[in-house]
Amino acid sequence: MRLPMSLPPFNAPPEAATGLSLPCSTSRRRALLQMAGALCASAAVPASAAGPSPTLAKLRAGGVIALGYQAAIPPFSAVDGQLRPVGFSVDLCLRVVDALRRLPGLGALEVRWTPLTSTTRLPMVANGSVDIECGATTNTPERARRVGFSLTFFVAEIRLLTRPGRAVQRIEDLRGRTVVSMLGTTSIARLQQLNREADLDLRIVGGYDTVESLRILQSGRAEVFALDDVVLKGLLATQPGVENLVFSPLSLSVEPYALVLPPGDAASKAEVDAVIRQQMASGEWQALYRRWFLEPAPPAGVSLNLSLSPAMQRLLQRPTDSPDPAAYR
Repeated sequence: MRLPMSLPPFNAPPEAATGLSLPCSTSRRRALLQMAGALCASAAVPASAAGPSPTLAKLRAGGVIALGYQAAIPPFSAVDGQLRPVGFSVDLCLRVVDALRRLPGLGALEVRWTPLTSTTRLPMVANGSVDIECGATTNTPERARRVGFSLTFFVAEIRLLTRPGRAVQRIEDLRGRTVVSMLGTTSIARLQQLNREADLDLRIVGGYDTVESLRILQSGRAEVFALDDVVLKGLLATQPGVENLVFSPLSLSVEPYALVLPPGDAASKAEVDAVIRQQMASGEWQALYRRWFLEPAPPAGVSLNLSLSPAMQRLLQRPTDSPDPAAYR
């Protein structure tokens, strides 16, 4: 299936960038052209020239890159029948590794997969145990004080899943209810914020992972399950006994996903960002999207049939690493 989109070129002509169509003297025109040339040359500097990178130095010294994954957040990160990591984010990370292997001293770079949870993913990147986390992690200003983030590669929204007869149409409908979400997620933080601001008298329960959180909802120990919509849909596509669960139309927030990177390393971030930007501009990102969202995909061999959202279409045209939800609306 072909996605209905057309990406504009990422490099505007110097005239459009500098306004050279305005009347000016020959000397001034020459100066402006020189300035435009300098700007273009600066933009074309390889990412590896951004400065020394402790991460890349570590990879050269050890010859191994540690990639982190989670086992139960399809279609971004999961394990197949042989317990191998699979998913959209896993594939994206492998493309980053392919690009890193083209850098000096990294041609034989090996991959070591490290299992993570929603509570260990950030600390293990921050302390250097993991070099890139390949999951579905939201970029927030608070988190960015501890770790680095790549360009956004996906935009989700926090939504609600309920049992029949318990639908939530408005924030007020949550009053007095028990809501489950996954520990260590922005969904938990958003629920706590809403509880304070609207005095909802919520009872918030934390599940260890997506599967446990779903079981808490199904067992009746919670009335509502709050999590990112795309993760909920991936969970519903792979878990049994979910036919009667109901999605709420209510959106609690916008969630920009990014690969989690070591903190304070602009050079390694530049390398990763260059790969994501190239994937989006070349159509390779769209091919990955088809594989994981529009076609039967592992581990369950089912398709989410999830159309590309307007927010994602805007992101593909204007890549950004902003943590601000307003940047994706």
